[in-house]
Amino acid sequence: MQKLIMSLLVMLATLFLASWVNAAADLEINTPAISAIKNSMQSRHAQLAPNYASGAVGLTKDGLIAVRDATAVPLKDRQGINALVAAENSDRNALYKEIAAGNGHAEWEGEIRSTFAQRWVQKAQAGWWYQDANGWTKR
Repeated sequence: MQKLIMSLLVMLATLFLASWVNAAADLEINTPAISAIKNSMQSRHAQLAPNYASGAVGLTKDGLIAVRDATAVPLKDRQGINALVAAENSDRNALYKEIAAGNGHAEWEGEIRSTFAQRWVQKAQAGWWYQDANGWTKR
């Protein structure tokens, strides 16, 4: 019983911290590093969009993207899509880190990542795939 109570307290504290960070963090902060990352992501989006639409690539629950269905990509293009996904994930990881640093709280990176993971899904177009607690779901 005591372990259950402690688990609930930890969960409540985590939820409180996450909501406080989201309320306190400036997620729209703009530094030269953040601007460069966003520009890189924007230039890549045109190449990724058809892969989101086909279901080949999906949004993961941890704020990244993944090749969801490699068979939706012609064999000759699979190496290229893997490289695009890797570059996008590198930029996303850097973005979360830079936003946390720009807010003066590197320790907020995890909560910022979670917030962006939710935002990516909310902004996803109909037909795009995303991960939730139950696995892959089509928007």
